[in-house]
Parts: sequence; C-alpha cells; structure tokens
Amino acid sequence: MTGLDDDDRTLGGVGAATGMAQLGEFANALAPGTRLNEFEILSVIGQGGFGIVYLAHDLTLDRRIAIKEYMPSALATRTQAMTVAVLSDRHAETFSAGLRSFVNEARLLAKFDHPSLLKVHRFWEAHGTAYMVMPYYEGITLGTMLKRLGAPPDEATLKALLHPLLDALELMHSAHCYHRDIAPDNILILPDGRPMLLDFGA
Repeated sequence: MTGLDDDDRTLGGVGAATGMAQLGEFANALAPGTRLNEFEILSVIGQGGFGIVYLAHDLTLDRRIAIKEYMPSALATRTQAMTVAVLSDRHAETFSAGLRSFVNEARLLAKFDHPSLLKVHRFWEAHGTAYMVMPYYEGITLGTMLKRLGAPPDEATLKALLHPLLDALELMHSAHCYHRDIAPDNILILPDGRPMLLDFGA
C-alpha cells in the first residue's frame, strides 16, 4: 500500500508501501518484535479508520509480508499488549459487524488468484480482533499517480490500466462477487505499471 494516506485504503488496505512510518505516529499499533504466530512485526506501514497495516517478517518462509489488523480506532482500543477491546457496550454491535466484514473480505480475496487482485495468504481471529496476511507490495495509488501527472492520462495509459482491472472484475463477477468500492484510491499501481484492486467495499 501507500502508507494508507487515503483513510483506510489498503492493502488496506493491503500490503505495500512507499515508505515506512514511525510507530509513535500511530495509536494502538503493535510494537516492533511482536510475534503473531510465525510472523514478526517490523514496523507500521499505515493506519486508517478501520485497520492497521504492518510490515512483518515471515519467520518460516524468510520473506517480507504485510499484515492487516482489524482496529477501528473510533470503536476499540488495545487494552493489553495484544488484546483489542470495544470502548463501550454501545459500540459492540458495530465492532462485531465490522469484524465479520473484515473476515469475509479476507475469505473472499483468498479465493482468487489474479495479478490485479490483492492476494491473501491466510487470515485468522485472535486477541479480540482479526488479521490477514498479504504479499508486501511497493507502489502508489492511482489517485496519487493522477495528482502527480498534473494532466489527464492519455488513451494508451487508460487502456493499459483498464484491461487488467476489467479482467479481474470479470473473474470476480463470474463467482458472484462484487467489489463495491472501485475508486482511484483503491487501485494500487505497482512499479511495473500493473494495477491492483485494494479494499473491497463489501
């Protein structure tokens, strides 16, 4: 992702970055060195309204990955080293609905294998919240790219972006799955120019 500079646009939130952030900038973030199963947290990529994305090391496969943690900052806080708790009873139902949506998104993404769809390696629930493990990508959002261009993109650029995205959407739609939140800030542009769809609106 790009540091989640567009609220919670991940990998997503997803997992890629144009630069690492300092942990002190983010409330409720897990500390470097924290272990989540076979993964070790290295730093924070970014934090949005509903989640925190970390750069982590896969100790089993010896590779960098991204981990997205469900952490809606307006609804919950970290009460202990790893435990996430709802701020008050009146937020419990909303928190639970968001958690279900987070897990459903991870389960949905894990079903697909397409170069323009964010891949989820695994996901699980623990410590009062949930996590999804994704590849670590570097890139910028289409929204950022368009701002940097300073002028509308030409036809060739648009076709190069649209073809793989439409192909990815066709695959999803054939499985009766819908993104529901396609926007420039939810499309990551990788260094090789390949576009990738991020956070699902569903």
